[in-house]
Amino acid sequence: MISIFDYGAGNLRSVENTLGAIGVEYALIRDAASIRKSTKLILPGVGHFGQMMRALDELDVRGALIETIRGGTPFLGICLGLQALFTSSEEAPDERGLGIYEGEVKRFQGEMRIPHMGWNQLDTVRESKLLRHTGTKPYVYFAHSYYAPVVRATAATCEYSVPYTAVLEQGNVSGVQFHPEKSGDLGLKIVRNFVES
Repeated sequence: MISIFDYGAGNLRSVENTLGAIGVEYALIRDAASIRKSTKLILPGVGHFGQMMRALDELDVRGALIETIRGGTPFLGICLGLQALFTSSEEAPDERGLGIYEGEVKRFQGEMRIPHMGWNQLDTVRESKLLRHTGTKPYVYFAHSYYAPVVRATAATCEYSVPYTAVLEQGNVSGVQFHPEKSGDLGLKIVRNFVES
């Protein structure tokens, strides 16, 4: 059973709708024991990095999340769920991320419109299970003001004043900065690729 962790994220319902659209059974979970029992785990997220990390701590699930991710359970972080995998964020300097990857999430700077909202193209860095059969430069939907750095686990980048991690994939851990649940048929395909991998 695929689990969606419910810490109160605003995009939870649209993630549920995406799984329903591809005919996948899932469970909403909110506790550490359920995290540890998950066969696949999705962490959606929109909003503020600090608020998300505080919610995870209030639910006392930080340790279970880290243990489950490092233990090999297939994991997909969406938007803020990807950013949570990093050490820290400029959005909330006093809050620790999950620390699966070293690096700081930063705010876009410059004259570009912030937040970055709308459709943009992915540049594939290497082969990716999530992006299987999605074409060479797929277009997906973004809505974010902060971005994760490019790291060894980066599978695809996007550029919006600077290049950043748009798809992260390493072993059992994957994440997308864009919103597959708002990216039409291509988004459905990406979620299906996670489910079937």
